[in-house]
Amino acid sequence: MNRKLRRLTLSAIAAATLGIPFASQMSAHADEPLKVGFLVKMPEQAWFINEQKAATALGQKEKFSVVNIGTPDGEKVLSAIDNLGAQGAQGFVICAPDVRLGPAIQARAKRYNMKFVTVDDQLVDSTGKPLPNVPHLGMSAFKIGNQVGTAISDEMKKRGWKPEEVGALRITDYELPTAKQRTDGATETLLANGFKKENIFDAPQKTTDDEGGFNAASPVLSQHPNIKKWVIYAINEETVLGAVRATEQLHIASADVIGVGINGAGEAFAEFQKKEQTGFYGTIAVSSTNHGKDSTQNLVDWIKNGKQPPADTQTTGKLMVRSNWQDVRKELGI
Repeated sequence: MNRKLRRLTLSAIAAATLGIPFASQMSAHADEPLKVGFLVKMPEQAWFINEQKAATALGQKEKFSVVNIGTPDGEKVLSAIDNLGAQGAQGFVICAPDVRLGPAIQARAKRYNMKFVTVDDQLVDSTGKPLPNVPHLGMSAFKIGNQVGTAISDEMKKRGWKPEEVGALRITDYELPTAKQRTDGATETLLANGFKKENIFDAPQKTTDDEGGFNAASPVLSQHPNIKKWVIYAINEETVLGAVRATEQLHIASADVIGVGINGAGEAFAEFQKKEQTGFYGTIAVSSTNHGKDSTQNLVDWIKNGKQPPADTQTTGKLMVRSNWQDVRKELGI
């Protein structure tokens, strides 16, 4: 764990265990409309924007209010929960910036008697196991990784690429379980389809956005100038797009790159609309709209009816490429 992340995580846990004069902030608010929060770790990313929009739209339809908050670090997570508690919110959906914040988040939610569910990234306890009694809705990370591997393998065969001549950029963050599961799933499928293990190169990322992908990919690509063809996979499509930009900067032809992301959001759509095919071949599209709507619906039903949602609901995706992206987008309601 890097020092900054460790400091934020430990300070958040410490803050959660301190006594806070919250009693004066808490009130039943029984005569007020239902209010819930939707907390996301990267509010500027299209995926999370879509989730929050879907939650807000559901609230407008079913007559409850949604407070959307960006929480990029542990301190902001706890501050957001305090904010919601002061507003009389009865619960929240969260995709936390660090899954190890689970005990701190649970302790703070308990102070305000708020129910909460997780979306996308599943919180863990102090032993690294999924936080008990916290309903989760996310992607089947490993299976979606398998789908990425299948898409890359099929396209390699279509182009007639020989595995021994191809390098793979595996961009990931092994401290984030979701990232590891997705890239492990892709790796498993690639190897099963004849890819050479020695040609898979790790590119550790610091952030899961375009810049993070570019910065992770550039040095690895530069270290292997003898490799002329590359496949790229990562936690999401933003990271893959960043890596594709790195191949372009090094003048690697787009026809010699197969990048496959995960999500299905605005940046992918923009790439598909470019006049010429880039190294970004496609993405495993999952409905961020449905993730936002369904996780919020689960929370609201739990608050209203007292029935706890399923412990772990997993979704998979569908391959979206230039030729079908508009149809897939319509099908998934993205």
